[in-house]
Amino acid sequence: MNGNALLNIGIFGIFVAATLVVVIRASRNTKTAADYLAAGRSFTGPQNGVAIAGDYLSAASFLGIAGAIALNGYDGFLYSIGFLVAWLIALLLVAELLRNTGKYTMGDVLSFRMRQRPVRAAAATSTMAVSFFYLLAQMAGAGGLVALLLNITGKFGQAIVIAVVGALMIAYVLIGGMKGTTWVQIIKAVLLIVGAGVMTLWVLAKFGLNLSSLLGSAVENAPKAGEKLLGPGLQYGATGTSKLDFLSLALALVLGTAGLPHILMRFYTVPTAKEARRSVVWAIWLIGLFYLFTLVLGYGAAALVGPDKIRAAPGGANSAAPLLAEALGGPLLLGLIAAVAFATILAVVAGLTITASASFAHDIYANIIKKGEAEDKDAEVKVARRTAIVIGIVSILGGIAANGQNIAFLVALAFAVAASANLPTILYSLFWKRFNTSGALWSIYGGLVVTITLIVLSPAVSGKPTSMFKNVDFALFPLSNPGIVSIPVAFLLGYLGTVLSKENDKAKYAEMEVRALTGVGAEKATVH
Repeated sequence: MNGNALLNIGIFGIFVAATLVVVIRASRNTKTAADYLAAGRSFTGPQNGVAIAGDYLSAASFLGIAGAIALNGYDGFLYSIGFLVAWLIALLLVAELLRNTGKYTMGDVLSFRMRQRPVRAAAATSTMAVSFFYLLAQMAGAGGLVALLLNITGKFGQAIVIAVVGALMIAYVLIGGMKGTTWVQIIKAVLLIVGAGVMTLWVLAKFGLNLSSLLGSAVENAPKAGEKLLGPGLQYGATGTSKLDFLSLALALVLGTAGLPHILMRFYTVPTAKEARRSVVWAIWLIGLFYLFTLVLGYGAAALVGPDKIRAAPGGANSAAPLLAEALGGPLLLGLIAAVAFATILAVVAGLTITASASFAHDIYANIIKKGEAEDKDAEVKVARRTAIVIGIVSILGGIAANGQNIAFLVALAFAVAASANLPTILYSLFWKRFNTSGALWSIYGGLVVTITLIVLSPAVSGKPTSMFKNVDFALFPLSNPGIVSIPVAFLLGYLGTVLSKENDKAKYAEMEVRALTGVGAEKATVH
């Protein structure tokens, strides 16, 4: 692949240059905090729906799931199902109500009827934690992908690649803010869905547009797995613990989306709650279509590349889709698909970074440190930009540590944190009249501590050949995903914190309920 390195670098360079032009043009209208943090609420429902698809269809969706299906068949496809079903919860319970009650961040909603400072601090802490886990996955994907393209096998070379991705991400966020990031996500979503669609048709054409023939070839080319590739249980069916792990994973995937801060923040880039709802409907159709493509791409990689070659490639399972592109169309298609995957990573890390930096600037700096009275109108944007640089550096270091892990799995950990620390508090805030500050703090901090502790003590981090730290073993918790324990515990903590506290502001809840259901006062809340 060395001879094609210049071609691949050239395709990357064209994409990066084109998107930087878009980001710079978008930045011309970024003047206020509403412009920088919420894109001036100028996007329509369909535009925002495509951007949500761009935000959601991360490296985990394209690289991780294709690899999981290629190696584990049916069990790998369960990631796709979980990621898609999750959107029904976001549509029915969260999108419209959140847009009506919020301003820029999740902290706006959670603190609406609570004591502002402690709840905003908790919401910002949770946002940073979820964003960090998600960023780990994207950075690890970037390292594996570019290592495959440029045939960089050493850890030091891959670390340099991750650092370059981080630097580009910081540039996108600093220059373009939410508006520039949104346009990059729209471009990336179109490229990704079209690219995956072309590859899907190409794979099917190789087998006479016969899905049964494709599946049969995948089974033949994976003699170790054999027929198990087509049914449940190859990855999660061996023992009672692995079955429980699958249930835990499913809970995290299905409940996590409605608590992801970078997805929730997208609802504030549209002018009304109706547009927020429309954007989710558009996102569901686009995401569902893409996940159907992953089924063909995963089994196509198993049939045309083979599990052994995928495992041996730089990046392991994450290399399945690029290797399939090379098998179909040679170096040129590999370069194009890899550029799309690279675009996927850049767009998602930019979205995550602006979300985390916005939460710090808006919730911690503007509303806690400055108590809503910053010294000048641009201070919030300045703090957000500085925070983006810090987050970028931290995510580069974390990505280097996580390099080589399956990124669909790493993203599932982020979903577990979101489902445990964020979702209970959001649902309680929107639907439970008695809920109060104490319940919110117990739920957020309790869910965060329990989830992260269980992740650190799980086989995901130590004790197995596939762990992040292979040579040590402090795995006291048997499941790789903690969702089945941490999510119920977070809901319980929110309940206990509330009933054990006498605080109860019924008038504020009534105001929030009216606003959430009707949108009355929502536009007033969006004026900075």
